[in-house]
Amino acid sequence: MRPFDSRLTGALIDEGRVTDAALVRAQAYAEEKDVRLSEALVSLNVVRQDEVLAAMAGLLGLSYMPTIDIEAVDVELTLDLRSSFTKEQLLLPLWRKGRIIEVGVSDPLSLDGLDSLRLLFDAPLIPVVVPERVLLDVINKVFDRRAGAAKVLEGMDEDQVVNVDDTADAIDFDIDETDDEAPIIRLVNSILSQAVRDRASDVHIEPFERHIAIRFRVDGVLYEIAQPPKRFHASVASRVKVMAGLDIAEKRIPQDGRIKLKVAGRDIDIRLSTLPTSFGERIVMRLLDKTAVLKDLAHIGMGASVLVNMEEMLTKSYGIILVTGPTGSGKTTTLYAGLAKINSPTRNIITVEDPVEYQLPGIGQTQVNTKVGLTFAAGLRSILRQDPDVVMIGEIRDHETAEIAIQASLTGHLVFSTLHTNDAAGAVSRLVDMGVEPFLVASSVVGILAQRLVRTLCKVCRQPVVPNEIELKALGYTRDEFMARTPGHVYAPAGCKECLDTGYMGRTGIYEMLVVDDDIRPLVMDNVDSSTLKKTAIRKGMLTLRDDGARKVLLGETSISEILRVTQDDLLSLE
Repeated sequence: MRPFDSRLTGALIDEGRVTDAALVRAQAYAEEKDVRLSEALVSLNVVRQDEVLAAMAGLLGLSYMPTIDIEAVDVELTLDLRSSFTKEQLLLPLWRKGRIIEVGVSDPLSLDGLDSLRLLFDAPLIPVVVPERVLLDVINKVFDRRAGAAKVLEGMDEDQVVNVDDTADAIDFDIDETDDEAPIIRLVNSILSQAVRDRASDVHIEPFERHIAIRFRVDGVLYEIAQPPKRFHASVASRVKVMAGLDIAEKRIPQDGRIKLKVAGRDIDIRLSTLPTSFGERIVMRLLDKTAVLKDLAHIGMGASVLVNMEEMLTKSYGIILVTGPTGSGKTTTLYAGLAKINSPTRNIITVEDPVEYQLPGIGQTQVNTKVGLTFAAGLRSILRQDPDVVMIGEIRDHETAEIAIQASLTGHLVFSTLHTNDAAGAVSRLVDMGVEPFLVASSVVGILAQRLVRTLCKVCRQPVVPNEIELKALGYTRDEFMARTPGHVYAPAGCKECLDTGYMGRTGIYEMLVVDDDIRPLVMDNVDSSTLKKTAIRKGMLTLRDDGARKVLLGETSISEILRVTQDDLLSLE
């Protein structure tokens, strides 16, 4: 046994953490695997790693820190270091105390990394023992913060605003592998990296008279994250357009492109749109995480009654299932979850989408390409000659697509699609407005699901509040009903580091399911207005978006203010 191993094991035995029998097993394991005895004790679950590290620190006369305050770490100490080096050596310079630099290490017996830091800083170092998982988390956060757009902007001057390589034609970029030190390239990379870290769905780069506004849409809400000077705009716009393979010389007309990125091992697909404005080209990028896990129906926020109705519709062999809501309300996610539910080798499922957002194994997915005439209608016609059982149309936008979809449903196909309407009942009116006969709508549509996405409260910082009478009325509850259903309070956002001081973390869906049954069908055929249709469905037990939102407020998942923000149209339609 190595001398230090002997001392360490003795300390653990004295503390009552290791028995004689466990020591014998660990010694045999250490010899067999040729590892330290302390590592063997951890591998055999005799002691935890943090217990070993605490004992090791005590024997070496070092400090042991189970946690590290990220705000206390001096980021400047890492400016000459690569994250790969710190992760490989499992160390990180933390802060200065006079001339001395304290360095977080997870293995104080490994000296190679410390020797390298000593040469780099030419200063005395003191190791501080930190658990490996804590140290890796701090390393990730420090290098993320170091790469932020604000850091890149610091110190950049007029001379550093350089033109990017206009001849580059790469469409696939790995940000982590980009070694180009051009300030504009680092700025764009940092913006995109930060967007991925902050879970942004969209990045806006908007030029104004004296500055650029860089904004992220996180959980459906826009936040401004930086205001670089206006002089950077032309170079930033050119860099982004080069990445998307667009014509950087053409600034008079809108352009669309795509960028494929790899950020921290995650594949990100970006849809880019440019628009000429008075102060220059406005750029909006929609970020799609290709490595995101596709959720199933039971995990996207559906209540029990909606879930039962949806699953029943999925068992049908024909008919149209419509999902409605504004842009960004999660319609595509719901459709994919439905397709995944019924996907099997016995079904031929084909989709036509714009764009294909998720790759679904076993399903044929077609990308709309209007430049060559592949529209939703043209794609749908071809799909019907492919012997499908189930067809998914990304969106019904015109009469032609609607007519083909209805004919497909009437000839024995189950059809999924989306519409842009405010509620479920409004989908019927929208189809009729497109020129579809009411009797065709009544005979083909089996169900309409309206939905919105609401932000979910951060579980770390949410705080209990007692709603006032106005808020209770908006949710459809009296004070007595509220007290009977809750412990007397709901929750409101507060804000902390975990949720970027927004009070919210992530989103969930609220739903309104209109089942076209024998009572609703005659009303559709008579072409009644959507308000009458909705009131009839409510009398039959349909929960509105507001009702489902109120349910989630009582469950503590979201706040009253969030539900009121998202369902204002629903509230007004019922007054």
